[in-house]
Amino acid sequence: MRTRITTAAVISVLLTLTACGAEPEPEKRASDKPSTQGTGTADGVTSEQQASARKAAGVPEEPTGAERAELIATIAKVAPDAAKHEEKAVLGALNQCAAIHAKAPKLDWLAAQRFSYKGVNTSESQGKELNQALKDGFCKV
Repeated sequence: MRTRITTAAVISVLLTLTACGAEPEPEKRASDKPSTQGTGTADGVTSEQQASARKAAGVPEEPTGAERAELIATIAKVAPDAAKHEEKAVLGALNQCAAIHAKAPKLDWLAAQRFSYKGVNTSESQGKELNQALKDGFCKV
């Protein structure tokens, strides 16, 4: 009888102790999050600060409308297959502008890589032509 009472007491103490540490933290409510009102973005950077940083890095704004169509047409003249993937081509052009502005080494190779996708291979000579076309137009910030 004594063993049963002692065992029951030990088990209840162990269950009580493990239950104390196993409680999950209460979920954070939306009202607990810091407010981003007036800052422009969730990370606290205003749109003016973003524009300034883009300009300093030599990256133009993402083109829309006629400017986007002109950029795609420019890419298509040099690398027609690369222009078929418009979103990738535009992102590649934006990234290539940053590399051009930073005077990165192997610009022709970088352009060839940026404008090569699954099923699309852009050569370094096409990369060189793309760099010149971007320098002459789209990448002027």
